[in-house]
Amino acid sequence: MHDEPPAKDVSALTQVDASFAELADRRRGRLRRYLHRHPRVMDAVVVLCYLLLVTPTAVDAVLDGDWAAVALLAAVAAALVFRRSHPVTVVAAVAVLEVGITFLHPWGSNVSAGLWFALYALAVQRSRRFAITALALANTPLSLLYFLTLVGPLERALPNGGPAAPENSQLVFGIVAGITITLSNIIAAGIGISVRQRREHEREIAAWAARTAELGSVTERNRIAREMHDVVAHSLTVMLTLSDGAAVVVRKSPDRAAEVLGELSRTGRTALADMRRVLGVLRDESPAGLAPRQPLSAGNSLAKLLEGFRTAGLPLHYSHTGPALPEDAAFQLTVYRIVQESLTNVLRYGRALGRVDVSMVRTDGMVTIEVLDDGKGTVGSGPEAASAGMRPAGSGQGLTGMRERAGIYGGTVEAGRTAGGGWRVSAVLNWNGDQGKS
Repeated sequence: MHDEPPAKDVSALTQVDASFAELADRRRGRLRRYLHRHPRVMDAVVVLCYLLLVTPTAVDAVLDGDWAAVALLAAVAAALVFRRSHPVTVVAAVAVLEVGITFLHPWGSNVSAGLWFALYALAVQRSRRFAITALALANTPLSLLYFLTLVGPLERALPNGGPAAPENSQLVFGIVAGITITLSNIIAAGIGISVRQRREHEREIAAWAARTAELGSVTERNRIAREMHDVVAHSLTVMLTLSDGAAVVVRKSPDRAAEVLGELSRTGRTALADMRRVLGVLRDESPAGLAPRQPLSAGNSLAKLLEGFRTAGLPLHYSHTGPALPEDAAFQLTVYRIVQESLTNVLRYGRALGRVDVSMVRTDGMVTIEVLDDGKGTVGSGPEAASAGMRPAGSGQGLTGMRERAGIYGGTVEAGRTAGGGWRVSAVLNWNGDQGKS
């Protein structure tokens, strides 16, 4: 029994075959495209070409009453119809038939024409080594017999005698005929090998294009998943914290509770709008439908982000040193997401928080982001958290997303426990003025 290939592999192979067929079809002209789509017509064209090439030989054989040679020529024409479905059998049959034709009518023109078409078809379908081997096996008897029937011991055995010519002329004619047959068969097989190699190259290009498209699709799905993680994790964390806070202060300070509930409502609406825009990428393939390279809503500025966390209860202190951030939207989104993810983890896992510092330092060609808190928490049990010393016990998607974003700008992200027991996230991004503009 043969194991069936996985469904994913079958789908990939189908996609490659479709891409290859489309590429090959574009390269063909109108006539070749028609013949490719109508193989029976192509078979008829090949047979007709062969018959035209051997017509002088057939006419001479009829005039001489050599009906056996005519029958063998007809048999070669019939065999060529099956050259694609049974290439090896056709090459063997044609080689044998043409040996008989050569013996019966050696001075005919284009006697070996059938082998040209047969060798070409075999070389297109089989490996180069196989084609060369078949060429040697099929050509040697025919060339050797042609030489022997003209100048060798078989000359007297010819049914109608050899050509009336001086001995030296027969020798030259036999040598030239043998060389011509050999070279013509080599050319036919060589063309077939060249066509096969070209088709294999086109198939490799189609496979590469399919792999590239699949990789782009995977990258896009990962990017969407990262955006969704940032939106959902941040928004739900803030909303849960705000709702818990509203339940506590609603009795003691109604005004404060109204402010918290207002922020809760704004966060929910913002998260819903962000999710709609991210998921809209899956339905819209136009340039306008690509996932935005800027914060997902106009209100998602860094200042509003920090204010939302303050409302949720974080004792935030923010500082910025150096020039303002670059105007590039993608770079600003990277900074925004790193700060958002870091503060979300503080809000989710920090305990007994007294102070949370967010600092932004820009120097020539470099932006450093640091989020530091003095809270207490437990290190996660996941492999990502354990290896990085990070507080969250989740899947590590947040840290991975931050590192991927920083990697776009040749940066790094470090996260772990501080000497005082708090947690620190430090990200370094490089900016040379040309990044993110392409």
